[in-house]
Amino acid sequence: MKLKGADILINCLLEQGVDTIFGYPGGAVLDIYDALYRNGKINHVLTAHEQGAAHAADGYARVTGKTGVCFATSGPGATNLVTGIATAYMDSIPVVAVTGNVGINFLGRDSFQEVDTTGITIPITKHNFIIKDVKDLAPAIRRAFHIANTGRKGPVLIDILKNVQTDMCEYTPLTPVYPEPKPVSEAQVAKAVAAINASERPIIMAGGGCISSGASKLVLELARKINAPVSYTLMAKGVVPDDDPLCLGLIGMHGTVASAHTLMDADLIITLGSRFSDRVALDRDKFASGKTVIQVDIDNAELDKNVTSDIHVMADINETLKTMVPLVEASDRKAWMKKVEGYKKTSKTLMNYSIRAAKILQAANRIAPKDANLIADVGQHQMWAAQFYALEEPRKFCTSGGLGTMGYSIGASIGAAFGSGKMSVCVIGDGCLGMNMNELMTAATQGVPMVVLLINNGVLGMVRQWQKIFYGNRFSQTTLIRKADYCAIAEGMGAKGMKLGLGDDIDTVLKAAFAYALGNCAPVLVDCEISPDDNVLPMIKPGMTYDTQMTEMN
Repeated sequence: MKLKGADILINCLLEQGVDTIFGYPGGAVLDIYDALYRNGKINHVLTAHEQGAAHAADGYARVTGKTGVCFATSGPGATNLVTGIATAYMDSIPVVAVTGNVGINFLGRDSFQEVDTTGITIPITKHNFIIKDVKDLAPAIRRAFHIANTGRKGPVLIDILKNVQTDMCEYTPLTPVYPEPKPVSEAQVAKAVAAINASERPIIMAGGGCISSGASKLVLELARKINAPVSYTLMAKGVVPDDDPLCLGLIGMHGTVASAHTLMDADLIITLGSRFSDRVALDRDKFASGKTVIQVDIDNAELDKNVTSDIHVMADINETLKTMVPLVEASDRKAWMKKVEGYKKTSKTLMNYSIRAAKILQAANRIAPKDANLIADVGQHQMWAAQFYALEEPRKFCTSGGLGTMGYSIGASIGAAFGSGKMSVCVIGDGCLGMNMNELMTAATQGVPMVVLLINNGVLGMVRQWQKIFYGNRFSQTTLIRKADYCAIAEGMGAKGMKLGLGDDIDTVLKAAFAYALGNCAPVLVDCEISPDDNVLPMIKPGMTYDTQMTEMN
């Protein structure tokens, strides 16, 4: 049958199983939005800003494992997506962004709202397309979804010229082709198994690849069979239950004392789906000194890029563990487990549970439904969320790890809620709230049940903490002298605002907030006052080694 290009787009999205799109219309996508309206089978969430749409698609993808989709018009609409696309790219999240552009007769003439969208997004997408001929549209859409989900996942952009949206073309529905995992090298797995069996003090370092490959159950099965403790990177929070006896918690610059001490004492590091970023490896030349390193990663470019491995397996984590787990020898490793238990006890003693942010997050953890999503923005509150809010399963935690995008969390909370059908607990700082608070309007309008914990210290906390350590307490432009009443702003946007002052009982206020959000299917912002002098500890200074971990400020 012959269809307009815009109708072909919508039909292809339905082919791919798309049920929700986040976006913002404009002149260059009017025909696409008209097709969306006439079709009526896909839910569209109108955000307040295109960046919010990109973050919502990202959050949707993280909690569902499906591809998130966002729409934007040409020019500023497309450029407003850029930060969200880059966020997804750095964290390997499958998102398909669809933008409009001027008609082919106006292309390259500096026409109204024309911009080289594909040129701008080359460095931050796995691939991108500019569609000038309607015959190329359906194949490009199908390829985009395949690319976004093949190998290391990531965002793909499709820029559709305005004439393509109205041109007619023959359309034949097709069944989606899902990527098949590549075969796992049995020889490399055999080497890894031999190293594991010979090890006396193994540690598993789980990265985001464990989440994206759906390998959480096998990671825990491996850990229990060989009695190896598990540390996780920020992207892998939830990979094993935080309360599991083998879980050491976060690893890296602000990781737990238990993770740091266990890593230093280990003789084998089993790295699954982690790229050894600078926030994890720190001094990458000394990170694994004297230890054997096994690295399993689906992306060949990440193997030996930051830390040189002794054994590497280039394959999907889940497929690798399917092969590896039956082959490794079961071992109790009693002496190693006794030492690790000692490190965990030390860690509990030294963790900064007394700070108010820790108490707020632990209370929220107790009060929130167990199936709630945890969405963290970027900064001190992000690290506190990772440290103090326990999760029992994967795909419940969203944050911008690689790019560190302030303003990420409210949009992502909306996407996570739509994707999972569960409420979101959004942890955000007052600096981050200033970036994208407009999406509170979206959450209120759409009836999204979410509790926004505004960790309000009146400063740009993480930057200020670095100014304390490295810049002699010269707090240049990190004190937020703002006259904003955040509760009033939330109310003005249709949300509920509540205040949690220093003298208020945390449980009482948070119980009321969660009851209201769930009872009214509405967002609640809780303005949580904390001290500007609270710091994220432990901390390892950039480029330093794990034996320099600070548990108190110098």
